[in-house]
Amino acid sequence: MDSTSSTTADKHDTLACLLASTVGETRADWALTTLAIAPQLRGTSNRPGRAQVAMALNAALFLDLVDRVPTAARYVENERKAGAPIVFDHGALRTIDGPCGDLPSGHGAFARFLEPMGYEVGGLYPLPALRMTGRAFVHRDFPEAIPQFFVSELHIAQLPDTAQAAAGRIFGTSRDPLDAAVRNALDGLARDGDCTMREAETIVKGALKAFERQHAIPALDDYRTLLDASKEGGWIATEGNAFNHATTRVPDVVTLADALKAEGYPMKPAVEISQNGRVRQTAILADKVQRPFRLPDGSETMMEVPGSFYEFITRDIDPASGMLDLTFDSGNATGIFAVTRDK
Repeated sequence: MDSTSSTTADKHDTLACLLASTVGETRADWALTTLAIAPQLRGTSNRPGRAQVAMALNAALFLDLVDRVPTAARYVENERKAGAPIVFDHGALRTIDGPCGDLPSGHGAFARFLEPMGYEVGGLYPLPALRMTGRAFVHRDFPEAIPQFFVSELHIAQLPDTAQAAAGRIFGTSRDPLDAAVRNALDGLARDGDCTMREAETIVKGALKAFERQHAIPALDDYRTLLDASKEGGWIATEGNAFNHATTRVPDVVTLADALKAEGYPMKPAVEISQNGRVRQTAILADKVQRPFRLPDGSETMMEVPGSFYEFITRDIDPASGMLDLTFDSGNATGIFAVTRDK
């Protein structure tokens, strides 16, 4: 990321102070001059509210994804040069519904800190073709302004016995990244709706640790067994609970997809359209990353696997409510998951 920006972030508002204390002033300024931030999310108090904590976490996760995904960085920098703020619609992550060592199973590992930040489950999306279920966490206070989280979980019990055993060996080593200080700060935020700046910093830094691989390096044989049964399970085996993708809300995703293909981006072949026709999505194919695997003799080997990616979405107005349609679609989600599969 460069130092060019179209605007200057107010370094004294609540959100800017919190984000700077979490990721550093330079990176905070880059994020806050890249993302379209609603004025009501900025804040003027020295006690961040749950909206500022939620937005700070999202901004930090956006930074992390741009750092890890070169195609995302290329797109975002082009938008910055054009002076076009990024409307951050939602981010996604994948979890394991099954034995996870010390880590709570499935979406519960994330609900425990998203809910104190003001999130609630706004939709349940079965993904039977993937043996998964998705949940959309939407912010209660600012549903259109604060990005949603699409949290999916893979149902290990639905996999073949050999894959279940491999998953148990891989994910059974997971640790819990949230320590007592983070949990105590979350309790206060849940109770009061705000907290001290130091507590907010503790929460955001602690939550960021949850978006990592919590289990040990997988054995190559176990990885291959799990991958054969579930491509998504294989992805979680190497990437853990990393931010799977960040999504930009754009006016016309179909036109944008054509333009990005012409610019040489490796785009998903088709745009996904929801059953109601109001939600349309596409994505850049996942960037490849090098990841370690354990061999039977105790040594390690590196292999190229799919990493995270960048997505685009267009949301129309729901005529029944007159509001932006913030729902997701099981068919769309199933199609988007394919961008992390090797061809």
